[in-house]
Amino acid sequence: MKCAICGHGRTHPGTTTVTFEKSGTTLVIKNVPAEICDNCGERYMSEKVTGQLLSEARAAVEAGVELAVRSFAA
Repeated sequence: MKCAICGHGRTHPGTTTVTFEKSGTTLVIKNVPAEICDNCGERYMSEKVTGQLLSEARAAVEAGVELAVRSFAA
């Protein structure tokens, strides 16, 4: 797909790292599947992947985690 941010690049499947920070919790999730623009690097994640990421972030905040680095689990 054509990148909606830069309007020049095309996206290609890859993986990325996503960082969440909220209420004293920092959560880093590596190896997240995404479509990545070959021009500007913008990352696009599916609705399913986004839902999983938000669920993990919410659980980490509720558990009082201060810092965690995890690998994405499909």
